[in-house]
Amino acid sequence: MPDPTILIVDDEPTNLAVLSKLLQPCYKVRAANSGRRCLAAALPPQTPDLILLDVMMPDMNGYEVLRELRAEPATRDIPVLFVTALDDEADEEYGLELGAADYLTKPIRPGILLARVRTQLDAKYGRDLLRDRNVLLEKEVARRMHENDLIQLVSIRALAYLAETRDPETGNHILRTQAYVHQLALALRQHPRFSDVLTPRYCDLLTKSAPLHDIGKVGIPDAILLKPDRLTEAEWVIMKTHARLGAVAIEKAEADIDMPLDFLVLAKQIAHWHHEKWDGSGYPDGLAGEAIPVAARFMALADVFDALISERVYKPAMPCEAARDIIAAGRGRHFDPDVVDAFLANFAEFVRIAERHCDFVAGHHEPAHP
Repeated sequence: MPDPTILIVDDEPTNLAVLSKLLQPCYKVRAANSGRRCLAAALPPQTPDLILLDVMMPDMNGYEVLRELRAEPATRDIPVLFVTALDDEADEEYGLELGAADYLTKPIRPGILLARVRTQLDAKYGRDLLRDRNVLLEKEVARRMHENDLIQLVSIRALAYLAETRDPETGNHILRTQAYVHQLALALRQHPRFSDVLTPRYCDLLTKSAPLHDIGKVGIPDAILLKPDRLTEAEWVIMKTHARLGAVAIEKAEADIDMPLDFLVLAKQIAHWHHEKWDGSGYPDGLAGEAIPVAARFMALADVFDALISERVYKPAMPCEAARDIIAAGRGRHFDPDVVDAFLANFAEFVRIAERHCDFVAGHHEPAHP
């Protein structure tokens, strides 16, 4: 420890002089002749590395000073050695219970004083070194976690955009639906039916996972996916397999790792079941009501709303208000009633999201559902 500073506190000038003479050859020494001055002298930026504190002082004794030091965050970790003429074991125990690092009795023996001081300074140096290393380690862990989050986000976006390149008419569809889902989660996180599920962690993973909802379209033949007309019944059967294909692809990705990833769990739920309907008439599994995962229920509404307000080769874009009315009509049939209520209550924000991520290029192709 380079140039440690020791604060000696005693109301007797003679004692201050003796302690200063013993310590100055090895340390920087500062002095205070009262408890109040000790408290002021111990504060940053002049915080000492060690305090030698007399117990018997007028106005404010050493025990009271130590209590104040330990109550103040800036001084609570400074080691304190009591220096006192009291030799009662009860006094020593009391001082140690308050948090004193050691106890020296007067008259001071120079060798013992210097040895005890060195021991406490070495211990403080070790604690400070460990603390600083822990701070650096925590910063490095935080940096790497942030980096991993970015890698995860970029990977998800890359996969989602890869799927979109085969279905180019969707444009900013993944950005809009991601924002819609996030808005629904925010609106419902205090709702009794959803509060246990919609933790901050879940909402974050839900938002990150949303862009993978149509990843299964990569497995649909171009002749169907890019057909500039309505699909036949047979083609529509194939088109609907994209939900299961997406879930299977994510399951295979999960199989390559040793532990489950929460965001893949939600991504799989969204990809697999975002075309299910509240009344059980959806696909691929005909799930109904609460059997449909929450993440998929949110995406179901987000996906339909965005499809309605987006221009397609077979239809013009629908006004947001008209799409709102269709969503409202699907309450309790296509969509979870409470999810629809949250959409209606936050409709203005949905419109802002649509405007913020609007498509500027139209005239591409998307299969029309019969």
